[in-house]
Amino acid sequence: MTKVGHGLAKVLGIKLHYRNPTGEENVTRGESAFSVSTADTFVEEEPTSWEWINNLIPSGRTLLLWAYNLFPFIHWIDRYNAQWLYGDLVAGITVGAVVVPQSMAYARLAELPPQFGLYSSFMGVLIYWFFATSKDITIGPVAVMSLITGNVVNKVRVLNPEIEPHVIASALAVIAGAIICFIGLVRCGWIVEFISLAAISAFMTGSALNIAVGQVPALMGITGFDTRQSTYRVFINTLKYLGRSKLDAAIGLTALTMLYLIRFGCNYGARKMPNRAKLMFFLATLRTAFVILLYTMISWLVNRNHRPAKENKFRILGFVPRGFQDAAVPRIDADIINMFVSELPASVIVLLIEHIAIAKSFGRINNYTIDPSQEMVAIGVTNLLGPFLGAYPATGSFSRTAIKSKAGVRTPFAGVVTAIVVLLAIYALPAVFFYIPNAGLSAVIIHAVGDLITPPNTVYQFWRISPLEVIIFFAGVIVTVFTNIENGIYTTICVSVAVLLFRVVKAKGRFLGRVKVHSVIGDHLVDDEGKPTTNSQYAAFKSNDSEKSTRNIFLPIGHNDGSNPEIDVESPYPGIYIYRFSEGFNYPNANHYLDYMVATIFKETRRTNPHSYGKIGVRPPLERPRPPPWPSRTRSL
Repeated sequence: MTKVGHGLAKVLGIKLHYRNPTGEENVTRGESAFSVSTADTFVEEEPTSWEWINNLIPSGRTLLLWAYNLFPFIHWIDRYNAQWLYGDLVAGITVGAVVVPQSMAYARLAELPPQFGLYSSFMGVLIYWFFATSKDITIGPVAVMSLITGNVVNKVRVLNPEIEPHVIASALAVIAGAIICFIGLVRCGWIVEFISLAAISAFMTGSALNIAVGQVPALMGITGFDTRQSTYRVFINTLKYLGRSKLDAAIGLTALTMLYLIRFGCNYGARKMPNRAKLMFFLATLRTAFVILLYTMISWLVNRNHRPAKENKFRILGFVPRGFQDAAVPRIDADIINMFVSELPASVIVLLIEHIAIAKSFGRINNYTIDPSQEMVAIGVTNLLGPFLGAYPATGSFSRTAIKSKAGVRTPFAGVVTAIVVLLAIYALPAVFFYIPNAGLSAVIIHAVGDLITPPNTVYQFWRISPLEVIIFFAGVIVTVFTNIENGIYTTICVSVAVLLFRVVKAKGRFLGRVKVHSVIGDHLVDDEGKPTTNSQYAAFKSNDSEKSTRNIFLPIGHNDGSNPEIDVESPYPGIYIYRFSEGFNYPNANHYLDYMVATIFKETRRTNPHSYGKIGVRPPLERPRPPPWPSRTRSL
């Protein structure tokens, strides 16, 4: 077989021995052929195609490790103890009290009845703990994804009004979950690294403004225009129709004011009374549940004698069915998928970047690392299984994750506790949900998304690191405000990738020079062993052994790395150049690197032999001529 292959290569003109064109025996390790060997000679064989393929194929041990890592709870469940259980109980119950009103409010953003928000919350926290690598994350309905789901529902309903909204939302969850799960299973979680922090901040800020402005009409009881238009249009129409405000405004504005007052009051109390900080935290955390319960009681007192919806003093949530009345196998067919396929990339991106960004952030805060690929598996499985009980797309929630972290969560098992709380709400509290004011839910949404707006100090830090990141940030926010969230996402990601590619292609390395550095302790030079070179305090600088206390470091010759420009950098050696690559050496930037190196070397060098060309006309036109060996006539002798 080898002879046949060699013969075929000879016919085709393939040079199999291009690495050894002379055919001489290789000399290993750079030593002379006649040197005395001090170790066994090692000759590295030429790599083969089979070795390359073999490295790509996972071994049995790799597959077992991959399967073992799919269920991270196995790593810690055998060490679970009573102290961990106490922390998980407290955190789980606290998050449960927050997620119940929030999920019903977010379901309204998704153009779905409120019970679907509860279904999504239940399935998110119940499934996630099996696959979690973060103890803090809480998966469930979030504002941005709910808004995108609502846009998808409206778009499909325009094309086919016969399809129920929850069918569309379930189909979107299954397809997006399958895509994300596949990315995680093949361990390609690194793709999220292409999305910069400025792009994520712009997307979150623009989305928060879009959602907050869109909820103001419901907060004020204003109707008569589409609240899903561009943010600036909704803002203008809100001011235009402000005179149509109803009694809902009294509920919404006071509820929003109370939410902020409670939070500010608790934060102030925690600063003034540090020994009561934990109590203040739990009081601030439960403010959403308290405000919703308070205004639900007010609504019941006002509307209990006005049962028909038209006679209510202000709009209320209405009937919420008990239990999982919408549990069914999701309907997935080509017709539904084709209607929202254009919105699928934005949905997948939002599910990914919001969850991974939050998980990484809290991992850094609490001193642990996450596995992005495994987190994608968790998101994917959650959205694959959730629709069987009526859930719509869910991902990590920033506000609830922050609450869970501060509440002292110990393990992802706290999600099971939260699931029990949500389950009790689904079966025990539907009658209470009937009188929840819609304006109160709008206040909850506005209050929640307010924390997603990037503070000015963070934008200033972007400016200090790279002013270009600030341009990307404001470009994303402006596009989101004047068009929609999807365009804002695509703008920031495309610009970030374009900047990354430009930096890779136009990467410019640095030529390094030598600088001698003396190691000194006090007034003593220090030798290689860290000992003073002399016992005299001041004679050290005059010692003949000062060379022992010096070492060479290499700095950019042009000092374009921020080093001290007053330090004289010497050339390593005449004709020797040391070049440091600023990025990886690959095909997009290879020519740029080489052009810069060749231009610099040609500028600073010339041929050693001035008589290498017999006549001037033979000299290449672009070669710098050597000065004549005789003095110029204009120069004084």
